[in-house]
Amino acid sequence: MASRLESPSSINTFRQCKRKYYYQYIEKLPTKGSIHLVRGNIVHSTLEDFYDLSIEGINSENYMQGFKMMLQKEFVRQWGNYKEKLEELNMSKDQLAFYFEESLMMVLNWSDHFLDEFSLELKKGLSVQDAFKVLTPIREQEYHSEKHMVRGFIDAIQERDGEIHIIDYKTNKRSEIKDSIQLQLAIYSLLYHEKHGKIPGKVGVFFMRDRLKMLETNMAMVERAKRDIIAVHQHTTNTANKFDYHRTVTPLCKWKTGQCDFFDVCKPLNN
Repeated sequence: MASRLESPSSINTFRQCKRKYYYQYIEKLPTKGSIHLVRGNIVHSTLEDFYDLSIEGINSENYMQGFKMMLQKEFVRQWGNYKEKLEELNMSKDQLAFYFEESLMMVLNWSDHFLDEFSLELKKGLSVQDAFKVLTPIREQEYHSEKHMVRGFIDAIQERDGEIHIIDYKTNKRSEIKDSIQLQLAIYSLLYHEKHGKIPGKVGVFFMRDRLKMLETNMAMVERAKRDIIAVHQHTTNTANKFDYHRTVTPLCKWKTGQCDFFDVCKPLNN
């Protein structure tokens, strides 16, 4: 069988539970929407489109309040854009209000980081317009490797003092760069290296509830990404038999407030 085009998400799913990978990517069973997925998209869209907004009227005296107002308005607009997706979740008004406020606080938390960087650029003598341009990253860039049959969408690529930084935005509760995130960043480093002939200087995550956390990159990360990608391709090109995709039964199968999308068909707790 031919190799399918993988992604950091699909590879991490394979590593977490091969049976879940089978249901999602081979059998292609439908997955359920969730408020965490929808609000994650809203927050990402807010930060992506923020840099396209007009900054006319923003100056060195009002930029702190001005940028925060811009972000709040953009967030409200994006929330409205996802109205149908939010309605499909059948949540109460109180529940939606809670997630609206929580998500807005994440965006405003990110704005504090942006304003710190913006202030530093102004101190270098840049104008408001030039500082905004310097801080505007390449956004939502797709990288695709035919050689490794993997692709990824990078949230932000920034140049800082001649060094390339790759940043992913996450709305996770826990702000730690755990192994699955390290693999995601390693795959991004591999994709960037293949396209540009060099690895980025740093890769990291802006945890929307916390702060930016960065890692120094090295070729060991790239080699790790290659090994994990190869492991998936070796397995998936040899078999499409469900029973060759073993279940990994963990608390992620079913928990107090939810369950895996494929819990009912998988029946992991049955002997």
